[in-house]
Amino acid sequence: MTFVTRFRDPGARLRVCGRLRALWRGWGDYVMLCRLIVSAVLFATGVSAATLERIAETGVLRVGVRADAPPLSYLRDGAPSGYSVALCDRLAERLAEQMARPPLIVEPVVVTTEDRFTALAEGRIDILCGAASMTLARRAEVDFSIPVYIDGASVLMRSGETVDFSALANRRIGVRAGTTTERNLIATLDATNMVADVVTVAEHAEGVARLLGRDVDAYFADQSILLFLMVGSGRAEELTLARNVLTIEPQALALPLGDAAFRLEVDRALSRMYRAGEIAALFDENFAPATMGDAMKALTLIAPIPE
Repeated sequence: MTFVTRFRDPGARLRVCGRLRALWRGWGDYVMLCRLIVSAVLFATGVSAATLERIAETGVLRVGVRADAPPLSYLRDGAPSGYSVALCDRLAERLAEQMARPPLIVEPVVVTTEDRFTALAEGRIDILCGAASMTLARRAEVDFSIPVYIDGASVLMRSGETVDFSALANRRIGVRAGTTTERNLIATLDATNMVADVVTVAEHAEGVARLLGRDVDAYFADQSILLFLMVGSGRAEELTLARNVLTIEPQALALPLGDAAFRLEVDRALSRMYRAGEIAALFDENFAPATMGDAMKALTLIAPIPE
C-alpha cells in the first residue's frame, strides 16, 4: 500500500522535506551516540576483565604496597614488609596454582595514601596490598576482596594491669593528638560518663615510651599500630594489649572496579588460605608475641567463602 501526499503549496513541500532531513540527521546523531556509548562500555569491560589474561601472559602480579603503614605494609631496609605484603606473596602462589601455571613474579609498586586507589583505576597495579579499610564510599571507586584483617581502636597497658576499659576511670590515658582514635576515646568517655585524664602525644612512639615510663596508665591507638609498637619496643613482656577493639574496621585487598573474574579468583585463593590455616600462620609470623584478638579469630571463621 502506497500513501501519496499532495501539496498544493510548494513551500509546504520544502518545509516538510527540511524537517524530514533534520529528523534523519538527528536520528543519525543518536545512533552514533549509542554506538559510542556501547563501545566505551565494551572497552572498559575488556580492560577490566583482562587482568587475569594479562597476568597469565606476563607471569607478573603487580601489587601496590605502602611504605608507611606498619605493621600491615611498610618498607624495612628498603624492601616491602608486613602482614599484608606477606599475605599477598602467598596469594600469588595460590593464584598460580589456580591458573595451573608456573609461579608468578610479584612486582611491588610503592603507593601513597593519596594515589593508591588511583593506581588501581589507572591499571598501574593489579591489587592493593596495603592497609585499606572497606567502606561503601570506596566501593564506588574500587572492588574489595573478602576481609583479611580486623582493625580498630584498642588499648595498650602495662603487664599485670586489668585490661578493661572500665578499669581506666580516674586514670591517665594517652592518645595521639588529632586522630580519629582521640575523638572516639573522648566520645566513649562522655557516653559512659567516665572521668579520666586524657593525655595527648605527638607520636605513637612517645605514647608507648610514656606508658613504659609510667607517665600514663594506658595508651589508645589502632590495634595494628599497638601490635607493631609493642613488638618493636624491645620490652613486649612488660606490655599487655587488649584482645578486643572498641571500633570495627575490616581491612581488605582493593581490586580493580568491575573485574568480577579476578575478584572471584582472589576470593577463592583467600578462602582456601583461611581454611588451610595460612592466614593464622601469617598473623603469628608478623605479630608475635601478640596473639589474635576475638574479632580476628571470628574473622578466620566467617570470612572464607565455601567452594
